[in-house]
Amino acid sequence: MLDHVTLGVGDIERSKQFYDRALAPLGIARLYAEGERFAGYGIAPKAFFWIGRKDTAQTGAHIAFAAGDRATVDRFYEQAIAAGGRDNGAPGRRPHYHANYYGAFVLDPDGHNIEAVCHSP
Repeated sequence: MLDHVTLGVGDIERSKQFYDRALAPLGIARLYAEGERFAGYGIAPKAFFWIGRKDTAQTGAHIAFAAGDRATVDRFYEQAIAAGGRDNGAPGRRPHYHANYYGAFVLDPDGHNIEAVCHSP
C-alpha cells in the first residue's frame, strides 16, 4: 500500500497553481508547503501527493486520482486544462481497461501524466 507519492517539478509556483486548480474537483487541496521546495496535497489531515522542486524535472510518471463519479472526472479535466495542462486523453470510457473505466488524462507543466478515474458505472 502506498503512503505518498512525490513528483519533481521545475517551477514550484507554476506547479502549485496548476495542482491547486486541477485537484480541487477531486476534493484534494494543498495542505502543506515547505518554503520554495515542496508542497503537499491531500485530504485533511493527510497529504499523500507531494511536488518538490528539482533542478532537472523528471518526466514519465503517471499518477491516477480516484474520482467518485464521471462528472468529477470531467471537472478535473476542465480545470486541469484551464490551469495550463495539456490534453493527453479527454474524458471518456476506456473499455479496454474494464467495462466501467472512465478517465481523463492531462500532462502537467512538467510533462507528468495526471489522471482522474472513476470505476463506477
